[in-house]
Amino acid sequence: MRHCNGMRALLLGGAVALGLGGVAEAQTRIPVGHLMDNSGPTSDVGVPYGQGVADALAWVNRTRGGVAGRQLNVSGFDYGYQAPRAIAQYQAWVQRERVVAIQGWGTVDTEALITFVTRDRIPYISGSYSAALTDPTGRAPRADKAAPFNFFYGPSYSDALRAMIQWAAEDWKAKGRPGRPKYVHMGANHPYPNSPKAAGEALAAELGFDVLPAVQFTLAPGDFTAQCLTLRNSGANYAYLGNTAGSNISVLRACQTAGVNVQFLGNVWGMDENAMKAAGAAANGVVFPLRTAVSWGGDAPGMANARAISQGGATAQAEYRPVHYLAGICSAMLMVEAMETAATGGQVTGDRIREGFYARQRWVPRGFEGVCKPSTFTVEDHRGQMAISLYRAVVSGDTTQGSVAELMRNGTMKLEPVTEITLERRQDWLGW
Repeated sequence: MRHCNGMRALLLGGAVALGLGGVAEAQTRIPVGHLMDNSGPTSDVGVPYGQGVADALAWVNRTRGGVAGRQLNVSGFDYGYQAPRAIAQYQAWVQRERVVAIQGWGTVDTEALITFVTRDRIPYISGSYSAALTDPTGRAPRADKAAPFNFFYGPSYSDALRAMIQWAAEDWKAKGRPGRPKYVHMGANHPYPNSPKAAGEALAAELGFDVLPAVQFTLAPGDFTAQCLTLRNSGANYAYLGNTAGSNISVLRACQTAGVNVQFLGNVWGMDENAMKAAGAAANGVVFPLRTAVSWGGDAPGMANARAISQGGATAQAEYRPVHYLAGICSAMLMVEAMETAATGGQVTGDRIREGFYARQRWVPRGFEGVCKPSTFTVEDHRGQMAISLYRAVVSGDTTQGSVAELMRNGTMKLEPVTEITLERRQDWLGW
């Protein structure tokens, strides 16, 4: 892929520079791992997110001189969404490069690495928002294990789904529909889409929904006509799409053809501007969470730095960046500021970086005001965000003509704010 080649070129260039600078320079740099899916089944959203992370870290080196006068030595690796490759690369980073923090990606690999990063005391900031990563103590009612070194930017999959189900209950009442609404979970039989399944179904039942049997469809795009016929025949009113955008596009198109009348709820990786263009009218009306306070080009002071990051990035400059690119920037900048806190009067170690995540309340990285939503992490609770912004994908015309930027600019596609729901920080929801 073009993105992979660009990343390889970036890493090769870094290696050459490192060789020229000599061993002394290498020892002053701060080693950081960056795990990406640029070629696997979640690369449709992994590529823009990974670009946001990589471009932000390169910008920190270029414009801020790194962290406390030390350049970040970022080692990127495309693992193709294969957990064994992620684990092997983790071992290499720890043993050979002595990384002090890692920007990670998927649910399977992130959860598999919990024990490793806890043992090695390496903060792991993932693209997985599994609720299993939010309990640092292991004492939550449904906890599987403690995850004291796991962090992520945004609400957990479970909390984002809980917010959408709360909205759905209010939506049903507002429409004055008779009877009980019907809710169904859809997605692959896989840890990532399954992560919030039980939590979502439990809250739906609590709020008076009839919970229908889950409908499975693969992470890879395919012909999902059968699933859509099942959905239509079930009479479902609200359906959660647990997969990434690529396979969700296939479902939306198939369900439009099958005449399915349902309100789709997308997870944070399940809908974006690229998916809206690809799915066209089939994407119209999908409600999904937005992790950042604005989308690309929004009116916010921090957008100037986001544009600077994009313009100076290793990948080809794009006029418009999807929501995942901005989320990648925010994730990277949380890690950078935690490192800056660690560097104040001490070494940039994993333990000190972890303490840096606890140093601020309602934390927005400096220079990104109005772009990154506030995050709060504590030693007892790694649920960084409990206020979830819900948006609606609006497609009002032909999306086959013009770029994403043009379609967004002329209003053919829009991201329309729906509501913001602040969840109660229930203890029985921690880690679940």
